[in-house]
Parts: sequence; C-alpha cells; structure tokens
Amino acid sequence: MKRVYMDANATTPLLPEVMEAMRPYWMERFGNASSIHLDGQQAHAAVDHSRSTMAEFFNCHDAEVVFNSGGTEGDNTAIFGLLHPGDHFITTSIEHSAILEAAKRVGQHGVETTFVAPQASGLIEPTDILRAIRPQTRLISVMLANNETGVLQPVEEISKIAADTGVFFHIDAVQGAGKVKFDVRRFGCHLCSLRRPDHKSKSPRGSVCPAESGHFGYCHSLVPKHKYAATGH
Repeated sequence: MKRVYMDANATTPLLPEVMEAMRPYWMERFGNASSIHLDGQQAHAAVDHSRSTMAEFFNCHDAEVVFNSGGTEGDNTAIFGLLHPGDHFITTSIEHSAILEAAKRVGQHGVETTFVAPQASGLIEPTDILRAIRPQTRLISVMLANNETGVLQPVEEISKIAADTGVFFHIDAVQGAGKVKFDVRRFGCHLCSLRRPDHKSKSPRGSVCPAESGHFGYCHSLVPKHKYAATGH
C-alpha cells in the first residue's frame, strides 16, 4: 500500500534546491558571523542578505527582523520579554501550546491571563478581546491562522483595539505565513512570530524570524531563558 503524507502543517521534507543553497554554509563558508576575518564576514553577509529578504516579506525594516531558533522561542520572546509581575495578559483558548504553556509559566510569576474563547465558527470575536482589557493589560497575543482548523483570525480588527487602548499586540503567524498575504504594517502588530522559510515549507528545521514593528525594544525577561516552555512549535 502506498502511503501519502498529508501533515504538511506539522512539517515537510527538505527541498533538494534548498539543501544545495545551504550546503556552502555548512561545508565551505562555515565561519562565525560575529568574527571579523573573511570566513566570518562571508557568513555575516549571508545573514544580512537573509534579513533583508525577510524584511521585504514582512514589509518592515531590516533592523526589525530578529532570528532565533524556532516558533516557540519567537512566541516566548514576546511573552517573557514584555510581561512583568502584576501585568495582565490576554490570549485565546485555541492558541498553540507555545502560547498556552508560556501563559501558564508567567502565571507562576504574578501575571494573570484571560483566555478568550472562540465562537462556534472558530473565530475570535474582537469585542470579546475589548471586554477583557483592564488597566493592567499589557499584552494581547492572537494567532493569525489556527494550526488545527486553518481559521484566519481578525487580527487587523484586534490590532486597532490594541492601538486604541495602548496595549502591545503580538501575532503568532507560524501557520499563516506563506499561505496568506503578509504585511505586518497592515496587521498593525508590535511583534509577529513566524517560521519562514521553515520546516513547514520544505526548508530546514530550527529557524524563525520574529519581527518587531515600529522600533519596539525588548524588555527584560520575566524568567531565565533556560526555563522557557519548550513546546515544539
């Protein structure tokens, strides 16, 4: 019996042309991008080129693109980097475990989280987000596309609510990037996490590009990095 793989939202095989494009940086141009010698500067130039490519994809400035190890770390950067004891956090009950587990962790450090439930259609009602906001609310995090149902959330409407109330807005766009028209300016978010290119689009595992929108600086971490929730986004 011939097997057909149909779980591309979880992961995909690597394209041969992607392997060939990366091979030089595994075998010949393997320098540390922080080094000042030729090998290091070649690697640095490749990283800069990748950053520019991602900035064009995001529709943001090069300096607003930050590389890290995966979707979970991208989400954790937003949550652990922004929230402080006494803050209020709003997310939804249908987020990826990368968000839900991080919400549990910050709850152990004095951050209260409101989990907004979806409608029967799977959509989050923006007015439910608005009603959940308190004076202590510091961050809202909503996914762009659900990883199980594919439902697209009304992130642009939610971003307007966040802007009107002075709350930071983070989008987990891991499942949506590359499948819907992408523009962080149009989305109106302060932070956006995605994997692009990634193992869900026939590229290597272990790369993600969170974008900072609008000259946003990271705050100190709430808990040490080694305690971040490792949920395998």
